[in-house]
Amino acid sequence: MGKPKFSKKKYETPNHPWKETRIKAENELVAKYGLKNKREIWKAETSLRRYRGQARGLLASIGSEDPQAKKEMHQLISHLTRYNILPLNSTLDDVLALNTEIVLSRRLQTLTYLKGFASTPKQARQLINHGHIAIAGRCINVPGYRVTKNEEKDIEYTQASPLNDGAHPARPSGDFVSKMTGGSEPAVSGPIPARKEKDVKPVGKPAGKPADGKPVEKPKVASDEKNKDAKQVKPVKEASETKGKKPEEKTEKPLSESKKETIKEDQVKKEEVSKPKESQEKSEEKPKNKGSDE
Repeated sequence: MGKPKFSKKKYETPNHPWKETRIKAENELVAKYGLKNKREIWKAETSLRRYRGQARGLLASIGSEDPQAKKEMHQLISHLTRYNILPLNSTLDDVLALNTEIVLSRRLQTLTYLKGFASTPKQARQLINHGHIAIAGRCINVPGYRVTKNEEKDIEYTQASPLNDGAHPARPSGDFVSKMTGGSEPAVSGPIPARKEKDVKPVGKPAGKPADGKPVEKPKVASDEKNKDAKQVKPVKEASETKGKKPEEKTEKPLSESKKETIKEDQVKKEEVSKPKESQEKSEEKPKNKGSDE
């Protein structure tokens, strides 16, 4: 027996610490399920590795009539069906087809989110740590608690939790709850669905795009130089058409009496302005002539 203070590790670390594909996959699982660290992924992988190793050993003794092998096979499959990891009437081949996400989906944190008690997986973890989630009236503050198939229906808020009030701001909206639970049907059991981008409806039709979203092809416009040339070029009439026709005579329209009077007044004003200039020129020329005679 080991020391209770230093308990044995319940997980196995990866063999190689720096593998890009493994690190990316683990980071996606941490973000998707709202995990605290990668240690929780390693715990799920370790338990899954133990199930698959036991299934491989039992597959080798299927042909034999060993009662112990049949007993262990029945216990393994009944254990996985009790936690809703496998459906009823499963086989050992189904055990070998399991993956890590199926084990992570049976955590209390994941089921709290899928049942609509929290808006995000991280909020579900916070509610569990703060003692707001209970199973059949028993408060559980361990986010990694593995929920059985029978306990899944009894997940609820604790009696002393203020979240029992429907108007509490921390509770998710009714639309979100109906979306996660599927209306009156029980909660979805399984991995968390992949996140999708929110469909944003445009307020108006964007310029240059129809309602379908396909871009409208703009009409081809000739260059500016070609347009200028087209404007300057005028259609030339054929010589045969122009020879027989006489040039059109311009006809002057008769002026009205008011316009005639205004024209006469302008002429009189011009004559008056020009007369004083001529008289001044003559007066300047006369004294010059007198001095020459003297």
